[in-house]
Amino acid sequence: MTFKAFDGRRVGMLTPSSNTVLEPYTSAMFAQFGDEASVHFGRFRVVEISLSEASQSQFALEPILEAADRLAEAEPHLIAWNGTSAGWLGLERDRTLCAAITERTGIPATSTMLAYDALFKRMGVTRLGLVTPYPADIEARMIANYAARGIEVVDKMRLDDKGNFSYATYPPEQAGAMAEQVARAKPDAIAIVCTNFRGAPAAPRIEEATGVPVLDSVALTAAHCLSEVGLDPSRVTGWGSVFRLFARPSPTAPD
Repeated sequence: MTFKAFDGRRVGMLTPSSNTVLEPYTSAMFAQFGDEASVHFGRFRVVEISLSEASQSQFALEPILEAADRLAEAEPHLIAWNGTSAGWLGLERDRTLCAAITERTGIPATSTMLAYDALFKRMGVTRLGLVTPYPADIEARMIANYAARGIEVVDKMRLDDKGNFSYATYPPEQAGAMAEQVARAKPDAIAIVCTNFRGAPAAPRIEEATGVPVLDSVALTAAHCLSEVGLDPSRVTGWGSVFRLFARPSPTAPD
């Protein structure tokens, strides 16, 4: 008896150590592919979100690369930094990190904030609603970074929380209520930015009620990664339109 070699697509994700949302949510999203796809996680230390030197030092390159080394031993087809720090530290941070991961491991790399940037460009987003659990100074830095890329934040809601573990304690209904509030400004899209915040379960209801795409960080990263490894994200249901937005177009049939 002979067996076909198993060729499921593996995605490795780098995860903040105090995050308790993205692993179960992402695993549930990937589960809709059965054995066709699997997701694997590596952690590095992140316990506070602020502009303090101690907080920013959590995102130094070497500890993240060490976590990527361990993920690489599972031979994933893609490694993603599933976090949003480049939202306030600048996209160049993630570009540098992804290049370093690939140079060190030989594996393609991507990130949550680079996925947002690519999707905003594809959608033509110029008016954004922003929802975060972050403190005011982080939010202000994010708004300035969006403005530098030609995106106006037309309304925003935040929780003014510096914790990272604590972000997971807010229920999906709270994230949803914040998104509903910013939807009143009629943005092109609403970004719920934080991979330890429970925005993904609320997205379908908010989209149905407002007609505005709700782009939650956890769902967006999963959709982007599925697309990058050659799977159709639109097969994932129950987590919002972002999975359809990342679907690759079907090849044009020859005449």
